[in-house]
Amino acid sequence: MVSIKRFAGAAAVAAALALTVAACGSDDNTGASSSNAGGGGGGGGDTPYIAIVSKGFQHQFWQAVKQGAEQEAKATGARITFEGPPTEQDIEQQVTMLTNAIQKKPAAIGFAALDSKASAPLMDQAKSQNIPVVAFDSGVESDVPVTTAATDNKAAAAEAAKHLADLIGMKGKVGVVVHDQTSRSGIDRRDGFLEWMKENAPDIQVLPVQYGAGDQAKSADIAKSIISANPDLKGFYGANEGSAIGVIKGVQESGKKGITIVGFDSGKAQIDAINNGVEAGAITQNPVGMGKELVKSAMKAINGEQLPKVIDTGFYWYDKSNIDDPKIKAVLYQ
Repeated sequence: MVSIKRFAGAAAVAAALALTVAACGSDDNTGASSSNAGGGGGGGGDTPYIAIVSKGFQHQFWQAVKQGAEQEAKATGARITFEGPPTEQDIEQQVTMLTNAIQKKPAAIGFAALDSKASAPLMDQAKSQNIPVVAFDSGVESDVPVTTAATDNKAAAAEAAKHLADLIGMKGKVGVVVHDQTSRSGIDRRDGFLEWMKENAPDIQVLPVQYGAGDQAKSADIAKSIISANPDLKGFYGANEGSAIGVIKGVQESGKKGITIVGFDSGKAQIDAINNGVEAGAITQNPVGMGKELVKSAMKAINGEQLPKVIDTGFYWYDKSNIDDPKIKAVLYQ
């Protein structure tokens, strides 16, 4: 049954920062792009400009969010720029991107925080300049955002925990690899998983959470270390695309058999792993829908409309049994 609830390196960093200064750019994989060029910046002219600063740019998830944002911008007559740091560890660079975005005086800002606290002062700056902020994917520890378009990550993580527990017979050791402990999504995907296990699976021993920064190579190394220290390991949970793919690679490189892997997000590597039986299943968000909701909400804020504090963009559990379901295929990204 379908469950409905929901290039690192100095050169790349320099390129991403340089692109930040420009009001628009092109798709060149350096961390910034624009669509629907034309009209003025800010609220002037016939084309409202929405500056979107994401948590990253290289993962397929963010490209899917960007796709949805571009589709909605085209439909509503907005101009957007979409950028993010080279990796999801680059908090300082993301703050710089947000600072530059505010300086462009856009009509609205879309922001997915790598660190829910670090960006709070900039939220106040945007408010002082009457620039509405729409948070997406990860919330900010601030009352400034007019709404947050995101998955209910705690509920989604609990769903992942439930499936993993069932798959390993409600007992045994489980490893957990999370992308970070600073973003709201990282915190909630960790806590939702741990809380469900504590309340519902007393015979499952969840090992101390490890953090791989969403980096596939680092997460793979972490997974191999966990396997080496725990030869009786029964399962793994990877809390985002990079974490899950890293866990899959780590298990494969270790040569260990019989470990059940549950992931988060989609992308070709996870889809292939599920179809091949290497990964048991995963939670997928609705990234295209998230991008559309982000721009739709920004346009409403620009027009002075009231918005709910949270917009739940939904999630699904998918595995080999339902991966070809039209409802699931619509929210998976390659």
